[in-house]
Amino acid sequence: MKKNKLLLTGFLLTFLFSANFVQAANFNPNYIISDAEILDSTSMSLDDVQNFLTTKGGYIKNFKTLNARDELKTAAEIIYDAAVNNYDCSDFDDNGRDFTTAQMKLKCNPIHINPKFLLTLLQKEQSLVEEKSPTQKQLDWATGYGCFDGQACIERYRGFGKQVNSASLQFYSYVTEPQQYTYKAGNTYTISNTDNPPSIVTPSNNATAALYNYTPHVYYGNYNFYNLWIKYFTRKYPNNSLLQVRGEVGVWLIKDGKKRPFLTRGALTSRFNPDKIIQVDKSVLDNYTIGAPIRFPQYSLIRSPKGDIYLLVDDQKRKVSNMEAFRVIGFNPEEVMSASWEDVNSYGNGSEITAESKYPTGALLQNNKTGGVYWVSSGEKAPLIDAIFLKTKFKNKPITQVNPEVLDKYTTTNPIVFEDGELLKSNTSPAVYIIDGNKKRPIVSGEAFEALGYKWGNVITVSPKVLATYNLGNPLKNEFEE
Repeated sequence: MKKNKLLLTGFLLTFLFSANFVQAANFNPNYIISDAEILDSTSMSLDDVQNFLTTKGGYIKNFKTLNARDELKTAAEIIYDAAVNNYDCSDFDDNGRDFTTAQMKLKCNPIHINPKFLLTLLQKEQSLVEEKSPTQKQLDWATGYGCFDGQACIERYRGFGKQVNSASLQFYSYVTEPQQYTYKAGNTYTISNTDNPPSIVTPSNNATAALYNYTPHVYYGNYNFYNLWIKYFTRKYPNNSLLQVRGEVGVWLIKDGKKRPFLTRGALTSRFNPDKIIQVDKSVLDNYTIGAPIRFPQYSLIRSPKGDIYLLVDDQKRKVSNMEAFRVIGFNPEEVMSASWEDVNSYGNGSEITAESKYPTGALLQNNKTGGVYWVSSGEKAPLIDAIFLKTKFKNKPITQVNPEVLDKYTTTNPIVFEDGELLKSNTSPAVYIIDGNKKRPIVSGEAFEALGYKWGNVITVSPKVLATYNLGNPLKNEFEE
C-alpha cells in the first residue's frame, strides 16, 4: 500500500465500435475497475456479505473483533458498516471518535464503498476471505493499510476493524478527491514491478488510479486484485445473452464463451429484441474473450473476397450456387454487400441455394386438412407443437395454407423449440428457466433473477408440454453463490 492522506470517513444505442473499443478481453493495467463499481455500496446486503464469507469458508466467517470505534462486531458487520454506514469526520480534531452514530450522521460527510471491493482487498492483501488459519499479523494488517514497501507498519492502524475502516475511507478519498494524490486519471506513469520490467501505465479513470495510489505495482498487487475481482464477482451468462456495459453504447452477444460486438443497429434488431439487453459492470464483459463482430442484419446477402454470394440465415451462411439461382429466387444485386473473410467465416455452412430452392429464408406452412403448422426451411419441416410459437418466435410471420402433398415433399425434423437465452415458465408453476445449451436451467430465486438483470416482462409462459422438450440443466445463480 502507498498512503498519501488519511480521511476518516432506455436504451440509447449508438453502434460505434472503434479499434480501441473492440480489443482483447484480458487484464488492462490502464482500466482495472470502473468508478461506478468501486463506489457501489448497494451491491451487497449485510446478509450477502456474511453468506459470501460463509461460502468461501475462511476464518473470518465466524470472526468477532473490535471495529474502529471499539465496538465488538462480526467481520461481516465491520466490512458492511465500513462500506455502507461510514462517515468522514476529519473536519473535527478528534475525527469524531466520541460522536454517537446520530451525531456522525448529522455532522460528518457520508462515504460509500462497494462491499465487494473490500472483500476483494482483504483477500488480495492477506488472503483473509479464504484463509482458514490466519496468523495474528494477517488479522492485524488485514488490508495492508499503513504498511509500506520495505518499512514497518504504522502501529496506530493495527487491528482488523481499523484496517477495514481506514481502507474504505482512503479509497473513497482517492476516487472522489483525485487531485490530492500522486496517480491521476489521464496521466502516464512508469511503474515498477517485482520480478518484471517497469510498466508504462495511463490510468483511464479515478478507480484505477486509486489502486495504483494504494499499491504502486502492476503485476504485484493490482493484477492479483483484478483476477480476484473476476473470480469472485463476475457472472457467466447463458448463450444468446445481450450485454451492455453501464454508461457505454456498445451491445455484445454472448455465445460459446465469447462476446461478439454488434457493429450496426440492424445487426442487433433483426435478430433480437433490444428489451432483452442486460446492463452489467465492465468486469462482467472482461470475463469473456472477444469473438467475431456481427456486422450484417439477418437475411443479408454478402459477397466474400473470392466473389461467392451467401444468404445469412441465423448463424449460418447459405451459398447461392450460381447467378441463375440468384435470378430465379429474385434476389436484388444492389443488396449484396462486401464482406471480409472474418465476417464470412463467423457463420456456419448451411445448405446451398439452387434455382429449385423454396423459401430460402424459411416459411410457415399449414396443412389445410389437419391444421398442423410447420416451419419449412432448407428442405425440412419442423412441426410447431404449441400455438405459443406463433405468438412469440414467429410473431407477425404469415402462414401459407398448402395441401398435404406439398408438405410431404419435406423431411420432418424435431419440433420447433425456443433458442438459447429465452426465459420460460410453465402455466402450472412459478419456476422460471433460462434456456442455455438447449437445456432449461432453473433460476434459483426471484432475487437472483433480478440481480442478474433479467426483466419479468420477458418471461414467456408456456405449456408443460413445451417445457418438457428440454432436459434439465444446472441452476443459474447469482454471482457469489456456489
